[in-house]
Amino acid sequence: MTVASGIVAFSLASGFIAWIFVDMRDSTVRSQLGHVQIVRPDYFDKGIADPYGFLLGDGREQFPKLAALEGVVSVTPRLAFSGLASLGDATVSFIGEGVSPSGEKPISARINIDVGKDLQGDNEAAVILGEGLADSLGAKVGDRIVLLVTTDKGGAGAVEVEVAGIFNTTSKEFDDHALRLPIQRARTLMKVDGATAWVMLLESHLLTQRVIEQLRSFLPSDGYQLVPWSDLADFYNKTVTLFKSQIQVVKVIIGLIIVLSISNTQTMSVLERTTEIGTMLALGQKRGIVMRLFILEGLLIGLLGGVIGISIGWLAAQGISAVGIPMPPAPGMAHGFTGAVLLTREIAVESVVLAVTTTLLASILPAFRASRLNIVDALRYNQ
Repeated sequence: MTVASGIVAFSLASGFIAWIFVDMRDSTVRSQLGHVQIVRPDYFDKGIADPYGFLLGDGREQFPKLAALEGVVSVTPRLAFSGLASLGDATVSFIGEGVSPSGEKPISARINIDVGKDLQGDNEAAVILGEGLADSLGAKVGDRIVLLVTTDKGGAGAVEVEVAGIFNTTSKEFDDHALRLPIQRARTLMKVDGATAWVMLLESHLLTQRVIEQLRSFLPSDGYQLVPWSDLADFYNKTVTLFKSQIQVVKVIIGLIIVLSISNTQTMSVLERTTEIGTMLALGQKRGIVMRLFILEGLLIGLLGGVIGISIGWLAAQGISAVGIPMPPAPGMAHGFTGAVLLTREIAVESVVLAVTTTLLASILPAFRASRLNIVDALRYNQ
């Protein structure tokens, strides 16, 4: 029961962290990044300050070939720009994206429209605002705001658009500065054609590298840079590193508890069975076999405790996930969320390995002491 209790605690903690990783990955991919972004070389180093110098084509010729690759769900262009948004006396800087609403629908499934509706057509005179940006402007759905940008030729471009909706994502920083405009309207505003990036959504993140290798076969490296989502998800990567370190600390603590508990149990077992051990040795049983008996006992304790613990942990995870875990907003988020526990095959295997390893370690010293008992002293132990 000591081993099983430790494994239940470890599996639930690991399962909660695993769920956070999956949910954060999906939110990152399906709200901002997609699985693969195709851009001009050095765009992410220099293109943010000079997007006009790193424009791609509109993708009409390439998109059918990209979409035909195995595992590709959607391919869509994006046009990044920045400028000032004005409503009444309020003027706020923004970071904008010109998007194709139909192409973005599957890619941006984790962008939540709080109020109003999403963009509908590529050329409609509408915009959706991040909730932080909307608060800064004092904008509501139905208001008309003016967007002012610097065009490709260095002149000023302006357009008046209606606020169709207000959205939020898992990134408060993004919501505080972002807006989205239909891509044809954005091109007209900036007086350019094409896009700054082509964004691809895949059936699974596991296909990312394979699809990139396929893309390299017909997109030359001197004209295109293929960037996987993981290279752009800095906050996600840092969070994974932090949480993995924390779960390792939990693992060490639970391991120490199991080692100390089982070591104590095995030591008491040796004391209680001293006469039995002396009798075995007196009958000619080898000391190595005596030691092996106690080690096998520790192995069985670990194996049974691990299996029982992961079984109880799985049942507990199902119940907890059905109810949900209300969580406050994490750093960098504006909204709380309801968590769950995701027990994977890797966590189950790691839990059983932890149980078996720690009980084996805990059994070595008591087993060694049992095998080295003096036969005469052991036989008269209870006399």
